[in-house]
Amino acid sequence: MAGTGWTLLSAWFMQQSMTQQPSTRVLGGEIMIGALLMVAFSLIAPFQDTIAKLATDHVSSGTISFARFAVQTLILVPLVVWRFGPRRLWPKRAPHLHALRGVLMAIVTVLFVLALEYMHVADAMAIFFVEPMFLTLLSGLILRERVGWRRYAACAVGFIGALFVIQPSFDELGWVAFLPLGVAFLFAFYLILTRHLSQDDEPMLMQAYTGVSGAIFLGAVLLILDPVGLRVFEITPPPSSTLWIMLLVFGLIATVNHLILVQAFKRAPASILAPIQYLEIVTGVILGWIIWDYVPNALKWVGIAIIVGSGLFIIWRERVASQSASLKH
Repeated sequence: MAGTGWTLLSAWFMQQSMTQQPSTRVLGGEIMIGALLMVAFSLIAPFQDTIAKLATDHVSSGTISFARFAVQTLILVPLVVWRFGPRRLWPKRAPHLHALRGVLMAIVTVLFVLALEYMHVADAMAIFFVEPMFLTLLSGLILRERVGWRRYAACAVGFIGALFVIQPSFDELGWVAFLPLGVAFLFAFYLILTRHLSQDDEPMLMQAYTGVSGAIFLGAVLLILDPVGLRVFEITPPPSSTLWIMLLVFGLIATVNHLILVQAFKRAPASILAPIQYLEIVTGVILGWIIWDYVPNALKWVGIAIIVGSGLFIIWRERVASQSASLKH
């Protein structure tokens, strides 16, 4: 997630707004390609979180996050100029909202990297997966979308599952264990704003805007707060070439993996792709076991199972509601 990771309902939510939604009659071959791309995304995403966690031993969370947006900017801005022309570097409308979107993503990234500094990747990732529950709640409150009692109940159950994961971490780390929960809440706002803006701009353009505004925001914050001595926002250049490469790879994975995800959802319905993303947790657990010899305990596995089950139920209910609305029209 430390890059641009989406959860299953987030992806469904965005797919409803994309100008190139996959048709229900899309060829089976395209669906298979979409599924394979989703597998690739889910297997790759935990590596960026693992790289971020390893880097926190020597580099501040703010510096790591800035590197992620700087790399995204260096990759996507030239691509936008080549594909769309230099005029498209400025949003069609509401540039202030695009800037706000980038700032939100920058804050989300810093907080999640900070969580990874103290927590294991699998634990932080599992807690963050309650984000679909926040998104469901905010969709009803802010967008006035109809959310039935079943989905509200699933949200409540999902939050209970998160507490199963948080409790052991809270006993050890204190309030830091709640950071992924705050990240999930802010990311839900980010997605609502993304849905609003995606009516006019393509995903690549929006990611370029996010990279630029996120890099400018974090660069300014680092320059202002570095003298204060706050660890999270200290300017800490990587002390070795290995760490420089790690930060470059971190930003590269975050950028490329998002583009992979977009292509996956252009080719296959979210209802097919959504369950695949839970491979992220499996990959995160495997990496944690290999690198840190850590495996979540039984209580955390119960919480993870509850979160996964709640998320799958919500995406199923979203699909049912969407089909019912289509039949009425």
